[in-house]
Parts: sequence; C-alpha cells; structure tokens
Amino acid sequence: MIDATQIRGKVIVITGGARGIGLATGTALQTLGARIGIGDIDETAVEEVGAARGFEFFGKLDVTDQTSFGSFLDDVERTLGPIDVLINNAGIMPTGKLVDEPDQVSRRILDINIYGVILGSKLGLRRMLPRGRGHIINIASLAGETHIPGLATYNASKHAVLGFTDTLREEYRGTGLHFSSVLPTLTNTELGAGVSALRLLRAAEPEEIADTIAALIVAPKSNVRVTALAGFIARVVGLLPESLGNRIGRALGADRAFLDDVDAEKRKAYEERARSV
Repeated sequence: MIDATQIRGKVIVITGGARGIGLATGTALQTLGARIGIGDIDETAVEEVGAARGFEFFGKLDVTDQTSFGSFLDDVERTLGPIDVLINNAGIMPTGKLVDEPDQVSRRILDINIYGVILGSKLGLRRMLPRGRGHIINIASLAGETHIPGLATYNASKHAVLGFTDTLREEYRGTGLHFSSVLPTLTNTELGAGVSALRLLRAAEPEEIADTIAALIVAPKSNVRVTALAGFIARVVGLLPESLGNRIGRALGADRAFLDDVDAEKRKAYEERARSV
C-alpha cells in the first residue's frame, strides 16, 4: 500500500505523458495527490487528455530540443512550483531488422530515447542541485539488459539509459538527489501493438508500471523491473553462458517476437507515427 502522504503536493513532470505508461503514471500520481505536469510531442493529444484528466499543467514538448524542453520546465515551475520528480518517459520502439531500418529512423530512436533522457536529466539537475533535493526517474526497459532480434537500435538506446542513470547516481552521490531506472517488460500500450509476450510470460499493464513508479517515489531504489518474473528471467539468462542464454531466449520465442511474429496490420498505425520525421 502506497503512503499517499509522501506523494501529496509533489510537483511531478512526465514526458511522453499523453498516452501509455506516461498517462497511466500521471493519472495514478494525481490520484495520490501529486501536482502533475505532462508534456508530449503530440500537441493535440496532450491538450485533449490534459484537459480531460484535469492535470495541473500540460503542453507540447519536444524532448530532443533544448529550447522546447527548457521552456516547458520553466513554465511548469512558474505554474506549479519547483519540480520534485522528473520522469523521462518519452520513447519510441520501431521494430524490424537493422538492415531495413532507414537511417533517419535510427537517428530518431537515438534522439528521443537517449538524447531526450540526457537532456531532460541535465535540465532537471540544474534545477534540483541548488535545492539539494529531487528525483529523476528514467524509463528504461528489460531490453536494456537483454538482446532481442528486431529491436537492435531500441535495445542499444535502453542499454544506454541504464548506464547513464547508474553513472548519474554515483556522480551526484551525497547531493540529496535520487536517480532511478524503471525496466518494464512488453507492456499493453500502443508501443507494444501487434507484438505478443514471450512464452511463459505476460505483458504488463501500464497501471502496473505506474504503481511501481509511485512506490519508487516513496522509497527510492536504483532500479525496478516489471514484471518481477520477466525481470528475474532476464537477470538469470544474463548470468548464463552465452550459448545457453541464447537457447533459452529462442525457446521463449525472443528470436521471432519482434520479427516474424509481429502482426503488421495491428502495428501499422504505431509504426507510422513512431517513424515519422
């Protein structure tokens, strides 16, 4: 049970907040009494959902643009006060073999999934360090601890997020700030459309990730994996000899899940939006 008194009144900013994990997280934290600011590149969607959910602040945000990100955080603080928690959630996951991935799509994945997190963290640090308090939560993925065919560039981006966040934790040790990574498995959002969970596993619900983030704000940890079973398997496989780990991955269907087994029709709308430049 989450102690709402430790979240009530906190100013929490969520990037990529118009849908999926970002929206579920904003909704959950608002219910616990937090003051929510959400940003999203999709201006229409963020304005519609922000007004419908009654979030205290919402607006367009391009996490790859320093001016956009900086201005957004300035506006949040002018409206709601100093930011207590910044959740770098914005990310995209185009699927397919690397040889078929257009260069501009590779760049887009890296710009949003890595540079957006680095930029957000940097801007958050500049605000939080003088106060001696704050929490930066970066949404990584279990893909950041594994290797999944069909997600080469995405995997690379999430490995980067984990290494980056771990480094910040040590670099700013003793400052009063917290740094956390959240590692979801495949989640039932538009990002996972047309993709089925691996054998023996299930997809997570965005509300599960939101509850995990809420608990993380109350009791900061370096990283949390969701679901627990998927996280356990990923860690165990990572400790095994390479050949054995790869055989287990193939037995679970990891070699096909994001390639041959993708339902292209169900995934079409997401792929078109994620790949748009």
